[in-house]
Amino acid sequence: MSKIRIDFLSTLPDCFSSVLNTGILRIAQEKNLIDFHIHNLHDYSDNKFGHIDDTPYGGGAGMLIKCQPVFDCINKLKNERDYDEIIYVTPEGKLFDQNMANELSLMKSIIILSGRYKGIDQRIRDSLITREISIGDYVLSGGELPSLVIADAIARLIPGALGDSESALTDSHMDGLLEPPQYTRPAIYNGMEVPKVLTSGNHKLITEWKEKKSREKTNKLRPDMLK
Repeated sequence: MSKIRIDFLSTLPDCFSSVLNTGILRIAQEKNLIDFHIHNLHDYSDNKFGHIDDTPYGGGAGMLIKCQPVFDCINKLKNERDYDEIIYVTPEGKLFDQNMANELSLMKSIIILSGRYKGIDQRIRDSLITREISIGDYVLSGGELPSLVIADAIARLIPGALGDSESALTDSHMDGLLEPPQYTRPAIYNGMEVPKVLTSGNHKLITEWKEKKSREKTNKLRPDMLK
């Protein structure tokens, strides 16, 4: 399997390094399963001061990221290789979910553009962006955190990234349900006991119990998923 490459485009590239060098994201890189590349949009500015934003036509509050630095950066990358998706993270995008993470994990090269200020010039979205993604119906200061959320969800799905390959397959949302309750040692703590079925050694009963509890939990916490 060829490794995945993810290019992050941002006005604040320092936001990425600590997260990308921690946990599963670090392990996936060390195992040569994924490559991350961070691009500072200020480096592509044609302004001597490195400015990449300007006021919107028609008035209104806030500043917009201009076409020039984004077009120059993305066109440079596209001249070097093919990209399966060029993603813009925005509250206006399609809600990110496990199915989308599964789909993206099968791709070879992805660009993720993080917005700032009031967003980006619409011509970037019309001409370059192939997919717009939101991680929720709320507004953040920029797209760096959503970009990292997407990268983490992708990385943990790559075979070999997790120490236990079954772990990702049993996560919440993988089968359309939430995970059942989970317990570990000791079997009794402060009078609270682990359900006896989990210590019975009867795998058939354990599987049935987990499926039942998953459905009950989903019905209670996320009934919308059962629809």
